[in-house]
Amino acid sequence: MKSSAIKIIAAGVIAAGMAVLGLLLKSGIDNIAFRDREVTVRGLAEREVQADLVTWPITYSLAGNDLQTIYDRVSANNNAIVKFLTSNGISADEISVNPPDAYDASSNRYSSSAFQYNYSINCTVTVTTRKVAKVRELLNRQSELLKEGIAFSNSYINYQFTGLNKIKPEMIAEATKNARSAAQQFAADSDSRVGKIKTASQGQFSIDDSDSSTPFIKKVRVVSTIVYYLED
Repeated sequence: MKSSAIKIIAAGVIAAGMAVLGLLLKSGIDNIAFRDREVTVRGLAEREVQADLVTWPITYSLAGNDLQTIYDRVSANNNAIVKFLTSNGISADEISVNPPDAYDASSNRYSSSAFQYNYSINCTVTVTTRKVAKVRELLNRQSELLKEGIAFSNSYINYQFTGLNKIKPEMIAEATKNARSAAQQFAADSDSRVGKIKTASQGQFSIDDSDSSTPFIKKVRVVSTIVYYLED
């Protein structure tokens, strides 16, 4: 083979190799550029749910100078409260009668002379139940205890929602769907397409009162943050 032909073939091979190398370099550069194009979006999911657990403390106070007399009144009051509850749909195992909290003014040298009794007793009967609707009904009827001579007060009534695990998967799916919709809108505005997910993080679930007047209605909320690649 003539040397000139060999040179031509060698030049062709070199040229082909450079062309392949150029394509590989271009592919790599395009891939890097593609990887640098991304969008971060957040997807929100919210639901309103009914509380499924309530803690209801019924408190009252008594004062007097004779402990035995006060004790008898405490026993009578507690029995009346328990009877009111159990006769209206609350079971005995949902009721706890807390030990009374006694204050002896005669033994406190710093006590005010304006307090005319030697003793005061604070008592609490607590209902813990999943019968939220029943408790709300009895809250409207507890004035019946006044007929028994019980000057009660309601401490903070705590409504809770304990069924989060049941709705978590659906809410996460909804938040992810909403995030992708936001990414697709962004991509459409920038003449791009949404690619694969680069990173994703699920925010913490929060459970709050829907509003102050309806604490038995809860708002469950979660926000997912997702980073998508953008493609041409």
